[in-house]
Amino acid sequence: MTATLTAITADSPVAVNSFLTAGEAALFVYEDHDGSLSSDCTGCGEYAWTLDVDLGFARAHAESCLRRPRPFRLAA
Repeated sequence: MTATLTAITADSPVAVNSFLTAGEAALFVYEDHDGSLSSDCTGCGEYAWTLDVDLGFARAHAESCLRRPRPFRLAA
């Protein structure tokens, strides 16, 4: 098994929060270097992005997403 390491730079997004969705998946929220927010849902796979630095968009998705967490797969 091989692990890949990625260096964190000033341009890398920073995790700022996470929410448990209604389907018990995780929704991770990141802040980019320009102050925008993005989120990634482990249930439905939705990726969202907003210029408004507000966690409301992520909270709303977490409350409405009913998909169970997707299984984690290692690359061959």
